[in-house]
Amino acid sequence: MELEGVEALPHFEIESFRFKNKIFSSLDEKKSRAMVKLSIEDQSLFSLHDKNAIYPVPNKWGLQGATHIELSVAKPEMAKDALHAAYNLLSKSKKK
Repeated sequence: MELEGVEALPHFEIESFRFKNKIFSSLDEKKSRAMVKLSIEDQSLFSLHDKNAIYPVPNKWGLQGATHIELSVAKPEMAKDALHAAYNLLSKSKKK
């Protein structure tokens, strides 16, 4: 991963990406799906583009910004932008 200070570690059967030991994204290769933790505002903006590609996780985590990205559907640029938004949200909060 090209983001500074990020480490990839297993999280159950999937791979998680962490900054200062806090998960901001995960990857489920079997389902071709990623999860990113976005602000509620970012989640709603990304979801506007294509609700089949990027959408809130359908549970209480989704109400807190957890967002699925269907990698087989989402445009690579959009997925990368969402990943960077999740990283930036976490890295800025950890610097405070």
